[in-house]
Amino acid sequence: MDNTWFDEMEARIPQGEVRTRFAPSPTGYMHVGNLRTALYTWCIARNARGKFLLRIEDTDQSRQVEGAVDVIYKTLADCGLDHDEGPDVGGPVGPYVQTERRSTYLPYAKRLVERRCAYYCFCEKTESEEDSGDFTRADDPCRSLTDEEVRANLDAGKPWVIRQKVPHEGSTTFHDEIFGDITAPNADLDDQVLIKRDGLPTYNFANVVDDHLMGITHVVRGSEYLSSAPKYNLLYEGLGWPIPKYVHCSPVMRDAHNKMSKRHGDPSYEDLVAEGYLTEAIVNYVALLGWAPGGEREIYSIRELAEVFDMSRISKSPAIFDKEKLTYFNTEYIKAMSPEAFAAAAEPWIRKAVKNPACDASLIAALLQQRTEKLSDIPEKLDFFDELPEYSTELYIHKKSKCDEVAALDVLRRIRPRLAALDVWTEDSVRDCLVGAAEEWGCKNALVMWPVRIAAAGKAVTPGGAVEILHILGREESLRRIDAGVEKLAR
Repeated sequence: MDNTWFDEMEARIPQGEVRTRFAPSPTGYMHVGNLRTALYTWCIARNARGKFLLRIEDTDQSRQVEGAVDVIYKTLADCGLDHDEGPDVGGPVGPYVQTERRSTYLPYAKRLVERRCAYYCFCEKTESEEDSGDFTRADDPCRSLTDEEVRANLDAGKPWVIRQKVPHEGSTTFHDEIFGDITAPNADLDDQVLIKRDGLPTYNFANVVDDHLMGITHVVRGSEYLSSAPKYNLLYEGLGWPIPKYVHCSPVMRDAHNKMSKRHGDPSYEDLVAEGYLTEAIVNYVALLGWAPGGEREIYSIRELAEVFDMSRISKSPAIFDKEKLTYFNTEYIKAMSPEAFAAAAEPWIRKAVKNPACDASLIAALLQQRTEKLSDIPEKLDFFDELPEYSTELYIHKKSKCDEVAALDVLRRIRPRLAALDVWTEDSVRDCLVGAAEEWGCKNALVMWPVRIAAAGKAVTPGGAVEILHILGREESLRRIDAGVEKLAR
């Protein structure tokens, strides 16, 4: 076979830098394990001042989901995982979509055939059987076909696949950065399909070819691929290529016995955002699912993670996804946000409950920031702003404030004209009015604040006190609610 094309492909490969890739299949959503793989891959590249590539592995056309590629782009962008090369930004070793590289794989498969590391198989097997690898070498007569017999079958137009020809004897050892050296007997390895009948490569073969041609130096993937690594090694050796560093990450588990799974209702990245978790908190928490920076510090920005990331600290043990721990991270991130940033993040959730545009969302957000664990908690805290809920006058009874229904009625009747007479309706003017009344009446502030807040909100627990709630509701609505409280108490 002419080496010119192969030499040209080799000449394109960037050298002298760390190059990693995230290579998802466009199958719908970004589950937590995928996000962690992308994050670790990005961190390895950024820590070494190398390149992070995005490659779309779409050779399994049957599993593709419309819009899934857009989900991949959006998730990476939202999480701050910027890629240096990819389908959307280009690069020196494109294209970066496997189906667009279709013509690349067959020449390398044929080269493996020439080198007796692969063979044409003409046996009648369905595509699903081909992909499964459930096809023992002992039963495959095509392993031992002569060159003449292969040529006759090809000339006759017989359908074929190309299979890897794994040696019968001996063993294959590979090195993983996490698990160390692992040896597998060759007798345990199947002759996997490399090129399918439709001419497309299988995932395993395309993966090896693309990683080499894109100059990938570190391959990060789940530990479920440990069993395939010996076959990858044999492919690299058969083609005379250097073997990249393998980094196999143990799975993310729902509990001690079960891996996370969308089928079992476990959340994807998009689900977690929809549940009110901040992207920054999700990324920070996911980084610690199987990796430890050392020391007691837990809160890291995405850039800080890249600076401290050391792949030798990735754990061999599975990590258990703990929603409570994620919620802790989320709470810390919310508290640390600037008021303006929190208001912007909270406003869509505030408007799920507060439709009245007269109620200032930024003022409401200020009441919530130190009281919010997840953004999705916000609407239920605010259901009283648009409409005063039905409530019992027993809410006015509060021993600590020395308030009962009689005292509450008296306070509401006396405070109402004072509020109505205010020249301006601001938080300071409302506070001065309520505090001034308590001072004048010779009682504690709480005896005024408690019944006013109950009348304004109709709830025992609210974000913010009487002053803040009256200010947000505005003069007219506040007086209307106090009148309703008087009427309710006077019955």
